[in-house]
Amino acid sequence: MFSCLLCDGSFRKRGEPSRKGIEDEVENLHELPTWHAPDNSLMFQAFEWHVPADQQHWRRLRHALPTLKAMGMDSIWIPPGCKGANPSGNGYDIYDLYDLGEFGQKGSRSTKWGTKEELLSFASRARVFGIGLYWDAVLNHKASADFTERFQAVKVDPQNRNREISSPEEIEGWTGFDFPGRGAKYSSLKYNWSHFSGVDWDDIRKENAIFKITGTDKGWAMDVSNENGNYDYLMFSDVDYSNPEVQRDVLHWGHWITTQLPLSGMRLDAAKHYSATFQKLFINKLREQQGEKLFFVGEYWKGEVDVLLDYLEKTEHQLSLFDVPLVEQFSRVSLTEGADMCRIFEGSLVEQRPEHAVTFVANHDTQPGQSLEALILLRDKGQPCVFYGDLYGIGTSGKHTSLPSPASKLSILAQARKLYANGAQRDYFDEPNCIGFVRYGNARHLFGLACIMSNAGPSRKRMYIGRVHAGEKWSDILNSRPETIKINRRGYGTFPVAAYSVSVWVNSAIECREKLHHFL
Repeated sequence: MFSCLLCDGSFRKRGEPSRKGIEDEVENLHELPTWHAPDNSLMFQAFEWHVPADQQHWRRLRHALPTLKAMGMDSIWIPPGCKGANPSGNGYDIYDLYDLGEFGQKGSRSTKWGTKEELLSFASRARVFGIGLYWDAVLNHKASADFTERFQAVKVDPQNRNREISSPEEIEGWTGFDFPGRGAKYSSLKYNWSHFSGVDWDDIRKENAIFKITGTDKGWAMDVSNENGNYDYLMFSDVDYSNPEVQRDVLHWGHWITTQLPLSGMRLDAAKHYSATFQKLFINKLREQQGEKLFFVGEYWKGEVDVLLDYLEKTEHQLSLFDVPLVEQFSRVSLTEGADMCRIFEGSLVEQRPEHAVTFVANHDTQPGQSLEALILLRDKGQPCVFYGDLYGIGTSGKHTSLPSPASKLSILAQARKLYANGAQRDYFDEPNCIGFVRYGNARHLFGLACIMSNAGPSRKRMYIGRVHAGEKWSDILNSRPETIKINRRGYGTFPVAAYSVSVWVNSAIECREKLHHFL
């Protein structure tokens, strides 16, 4: 849980401590354990849904690597690069795990993002820059089968998949995968109906419904989300991880792709929809082969933190999760006039299990100003992820001569994470509509910062910076406020913030400060 020296564990307001008490508490902060990404590492989601389907994205990303490195990006979550149902699909309509843009299948040799050769060139260049790659692994389902098959299935209630609403009967589903463009290269397994647990189309009756495939050892996985009774089925042909052939093939694919690409980790798509037991096995096998540092993050979209904690227990805490409760809280604060920001981390994963939390801000939830980005980029807990659309826009060509103003502020915050967001942290979450925090630096990074944000009118906050900074003049790196603030002899500064804005204050004399605005 986040410690707040002005608030108790539930962020309830307490009285202001004495001046001496504040100074003693700040000194004690350096002795407290903290959970944070090593060396303030930063993840970049390197795509958005509407990136042009021009098969040039691997080239775009290769070109962007110097800028991303200069901004402080340490790892890039790249889109699903396996062959999808059609050349313009984003890869979540996955067809062939082993086709990275190498074979003529589903209307194209290339994926939406480019060819395998371009992917390898981008990956090689990223390695030169010291940027890790996280693969988006879509393992829950397969789409765009090559032919139909007939098999026994039972229709289930979409609102309660445990309730059967028909007798078992023969249906015809799209479950035959021959991969004719690839053949047996890399894997000889051809998928058929026995490798799946459910489909959503009966070609005999031309009926759309959820059909559970029946037979020996068939049924929904039990270690999935209990939404809709059982949320094993999501879409297309649902992969059955109780099938030994499926398990062997996907485990083989996990090893294979790490031999093709210098991966540093993976994102597991639709984690709540397929076996948590298999996910744990998959992670453990890859780490046995590639090393314990291989990073995994699951996309388990649920706003209740208890559900996420339960999933982490099932997988023995082998991976991180996107902090969906936090982003939903951000959304509520953004959309509610005068919302209480003191409680913004309540019920979040980063509050409960910061070592397993990947924090992010949804693109449409970035007001007021860049406040919410500051709350994930400049604080001491969680692994932040920056979104491609916040830098390059939504549905644009990907060709930019300069970044728009909001994106420029985001780039400044990303760089500030490396330069200033270090060491112990003290929260000033003492006013509902104006909160702040201080980072005190450490032996390697002496600078530190003071951040203040408002979701109402202009305000100011008196915060303790430390006697070592007495006499220094601090200014706002976001240029939201033009003045300089002098730290008094006791180590305090009174920092202003504009209405509905954020300001990040650092020592004006730091030489690298001006580079924040010029490197782009």
